[in-house]
Amino acid sequence: MTGRCGIIGLAFGLLILMAGCMRVGPDYRPPKIDTPSDWSIRLDGTAEPNMLERWWMLFDDPILFQLIERARANNLDLRQAMARVRQARAQLLIAKGALLPTMGASGSARRTRTKIDDMDARTSSLYSVGLDASWELDIFGGNRRAIEAAVATYQARQESLKDVLVSLCAEVGLNYIDLRLNQQLLAITESNLQTRMQTYQITSWRLEAGLTTELDVEQARLSLEQARAQIPSIQVNIRQTMHRIAVLVAEQPSALDEILASPRPVPSAPAALAAGLPADLLRRRPDVRAAERNLAAQTAQIGVVKASLYPSLSLMGGAALESISIGDLLDGTRTIQGALNSAWTIFDAGAIRQNVEIQKARQQEALASYQAAVLAALRDVEDALVTYTNEQDHTSSLELAAGSAQRAFELALDQYNSGLVGFQTVLDMQQSLLTIQEQLARSKANITSSLISLYKALGGGWSQTDGESDGQHSD
Repeated sequence: MTGRCGIIGLAFGLLILMAGCMRVGPDYRPPKIDTPSDWSIRLDGTAEPNMLERWWMLFDDPILFQLIERARANNLDLRQAMARVRQARAQLLIAKGALLPTMGASGSARRTRTKIDDMDARTSSLYSVGLDASWELDIFGGNRRAIEAAVATYQARQESLKDVLVSLCAEVGLNYIDLRLNQQLLAITESNLQTRMQTYQITSWRLEAGLTTELDVEQARLSLEQARAQIPSIQVNIRQTMHRIAVLVAEQPSALDEILASPRPVPSAPAALAAGLPADLLRRRPDVRAAERNLAAQTAQIGVVKASLYPSLSLMGGAALESISIGDLLDGTRTIQGALNSAWTIFDAGAIRQNVEIQKARQQEALASYQAAVLAALRDVEDALVTYTNEQDHTSSLELAAGSAQRAFELALDQYNSGLVGFQTVLDMQQSLLTIQEQLARSKANITSSLISLYKALGGGWSQTDGESDGQHSD
C-alpha cells in the first residue's frame, strides 16, 4: 500500500512539474525594425527631455493650457478608452484564475415521512454538507499562453488610452489655433472694410466735384460689399470652432463662449525645439507601442489554440458529511472521493490544426500592422518637419510682401487723388493688400499648427503615469 501511494505521489509530482515547464506555441520576441539614423531635416536648438509630456505649456497661453487640461479630465472619448482598459484588466484576472482550482460547497436537509399503517407513520431526517474541487492541469501551457495574451492585450489598451490622449491634446490645440486665426482674419477683414468705406467716400466726393465718373463710385461700392460679404462666413467658422472645442472638453457647444469669444493672438512657437532620433519615436508613440503589444498578444494566441491538440488532465475531489441529526453532523458519515480525468480530441477533421493556421495568419497580420504603424509614425514626423521649416520661409517672404502691399496701396491712393492713375489701380492694390494680410496670418498660424502636429507625431501628450498600473511592459 505504501509503495502504491509512493507511485501515485511520484506521478502527481511529475504532472505538476510538466504543468510548470511545458508551454507549446512560439515564444514572443519583439521584431527588429530598421529606422534611419536621423531625420531628413534636423532642427537647431535644444529643449527639455520631458517637454513632450506637456507641450502646450511651451506656448505660454493660459487659456490653451486650461482647455487641454479640462479635455484630459472630461473628454468622453478618453472615458471610453479608460473603460476599455478596465475591461482588459478584468479579462486578465479571469485568465489568471484559470490556473487555480475551483471549489464549491453544497448542503441539503431532507425530511421523509413514511406511512406504516392507517394509524401510524414514521418521520426521518437527513442532513448533509459537502465540498468539491476541480483543477485542470495546464500541462501544455494553454492557460499560461492565454495569460500572456491577456497581459499583452491589457498593455495594448493602456497604450491605446495614451494614443487617445495624444490625439485629444493635439486636436484641442489645433482647434484653438484655428479659432484665434479666424478671429484675426475677422479683424483684418473689418479693418479692410473700413479702408474700403473711406475709398468709397473719396470716390463719392470726387464724383460730386466732377473729378471722376460714376463708374469709379460703383466699383468702390462693389469692392466694399465684397469685403462685407466675407464677414458672415468668418463668424460662422469662429462659432463652429468654439463649438468643437466645447465638445472636446465635454461641455455644451456654447458653454465656452465667455472664455473664447474675446480675440487673442495666435500662440507663437517656442524658440527651442528638438525632435529626438527616429529610434526614440518608436519608444514614444503610443500607437506603435499598442501595435507591438497586439502582435505579442496574437503570438500568444497561437499557443492557446495549439494546446488543444494535446490531452487535458483534470484533478477532481470531494468530501461530504451526512447525519440524521443536524447537531451530530460533524460526527456523521464521512465520504471522500477523488478522480483524475483525461480528455483528448482524437479526430476533428483537422479543425484544431486549421485554427492554429488561422492564428498564425493573424500573427502575420499583426506584424504587418505593426510595421505599417512604424512607417506611418516616421512619415508623420517627416511631414511635420517639412511643413514647419518651410512655413517659416513662407512667412518671412509674406512679411516683406505685406509691407510692400501696404506702401503700394497708399501710393496708388495718393496718385489717384492726384489724377495720375485710374481707380482700378487703387482697387487692385487694395485687394492685394487684403490677400497678403490674410496669407500672412494663415502662414503664422500654420507654423504653430505644424509644430503641434510635430508634437503629436512625436507622441507628445502623455506621461508614464497616464493609463499605467500593473501589467506594464518595458520598452
